[in-house]
Amino acid sequence: MNEAVIARVTPLEAWDLISREPRAILLDVRSKLEFEYVGHAPNAVLVMWKDYPDWRENPHFVDEVRAALARHGGDALDRPILAMCRSGARSYAAAAALARAGYTRLYNVEQGFEGDKDGAGHRSTVGGWRFHGLPWVQS
Repeated sequence: MNEAVIARVTPLEAWDLISREPRAILLDVRSKLEFEYVGHAPNAVLVMWKDYPDWRENPHFVDEVRAALARHGGDALDRPILAMCRSGARSYAAAAALARAGYTRLYNVEQGFEGDKDGAGHRSTVGGWRFHGLPWVQS
């Protein structure tokens, strides 16, 4: 499998897919700090692709995803996995790693949780999960 088979979905399309497909899982690949303090979608599963402060790729990412999927209903290679990060870049790289590991139903949530920055440098004002009014929680 190559990166070209990763479907790109908007946050609204992701929510629709999660709502219709009971096996779908929303995989949040941000840092634990982002997940807890910026917020996250309810029932999202956190497996960090990169972590603060050095932002190095997690060398155990695929194994940690396998373990997380096993804890959340099974790790079948054809299970729908929707990867999400802050704005859509890290999640695409994470989905590509899963594609190389043999996962076949991968989606990248474009715009991510917070979306791109607006003209004033603020996020969540022009796109993203929160901008679209989808459910989210914060610690």
